[in-house]
Amino acid sequence: MKILYLSACSQFGGAERVLVDMLASIRAANSEVSLHVVTTEDGPLISECDALRVQATVLRLPKGIARLGDATSAQSLLNLLAAAPSIIAHVLRLRRVIRSFAPDVIHTNGFKVHVLGVFAKPRGAALVWHIHDFVSSRPLMARLLKHLSRFCDLAMANSGAVAADVRAVCTGINVTTIHNAVDLHRFSSTGAAIDVDELAGMRPSVPDTIRVGLIATLARWKGHETFLRAISLLPRHLPVHGYIIGDAIYQTEGSQHSLGELRALAEKLDVADRVGFTGFIDDAALAMRGLDIIVHASTEREPFGLVIAEAAACGNSIIASQGAGATELMHDGIDFASHDAGDPLTLAVQITHLAADAELRNRLGASARATAERVFDRARLATELLPLYQTLATQTLAQTAEPEIRELCSLTSDI
Repeated sequence: MKILYLSACSQFGGAERVLVDMLASIRAANSEVSLHVVTTEDGPLISECDALRVQATVLRLPKGIARLGDATSAQSLLNLLAAAPSIIAHVLRLRRVIRSFAPDVIHTNGFKVHVLGVFAKPRGAALVWHIHDFVSSRPLMARLLKHLSRFCDLAMANSGAVAADVRAVCTGINVTTIHNAVDLHRFSSTGAAIDVDELAGMRPSVPDTIRVGLIATLARWKGHETFLRAISLLPRHLPVHGYIIGDAIYQTEGSQHSLGELRALAEKLDVADRVGFTGFIDDAALAMRGLDIIVHASTEREPFGLVIAEAAACGNSIIASQGAGATELMHDGIDFASHDAGDPLTLAVQITHLAADAELRNRLGASARATAERVFDRARLATELLPLYQTLATQTLAQTAEPEIRELCSLTSDI
């Protein structure tokens, strides 16, 4: 069986980490499956593929496509029309690359490649859309995927909430839910930890300082402003330092903060002495082991929230926005604490509560690790994915063969 993955990015956001976990899980479970990744740029994803002995091809997106956003449907549609010639040329190149591999299944990982995959897939290959976000929140993509969904054999959602959203937008589409998972060996409470103070250029923390971190790309909906405002509401005597860990990684215009913007807000809120900015860290587990509390602060519905699963595996105490997809497999008050999405006050209350209670932090962290071992082990991915791929490949092969079979039957009848 040959599986080809189309990735919209080679930098490491959540979708790209999930892709690596799928590749690693499948490679460990069945070395005979042929895996190939086609991505749009050079980046860490390429080296991860090399380490897993997975062939990777870079086919760069033209700038006009790479910068297409979905801020407003009307403007996005105009941008899409302007980029039409480069889109057509890119689809033709992509089709040649795909045909050279002759995949049984094409698994697309990102909205732009969901659309490109429809037009580039060869006859006889099944198409899987891996949906990591709420389609309904993307005006242009919702319209495109609704009309193109009849060409998709399966939509794979990363949470039950996302699956329901896909069904509502793309009526009649075949949808399944496969929750994300993590490497429990890499993400654990044991191992090296990074000095987040040093990395952020801050003075060493005094003993008993509670380190509270938000680890995320700088997408505007990830809640960096909420986090900074929550830190500003903490009592000055509370020994808490905050850390923003991550950077802007995507090419889409207008969708991300810059570190400069966030530093300016920290100055304005008078918390610059209490908040450090580390920039991007290759190994998030190193940062997690250097923190006492990990905050997930997304202001919009979080489709999954991979950082929640990773923090659980590291045994951290976690404060997460209500409704995050990962928490479908967890229990509020037992293996994490919740706060109202986009509300600095309820987040500040939870930080204060956990910072003052070491026993509670330890209990939440131990329960989180136990939950991770039960539901977030990435070995589960192969056991769920491979049967799906096999079924899709078999069904598509049968459907492709139908016209030829009918023709043969007709000829036989005539004879």
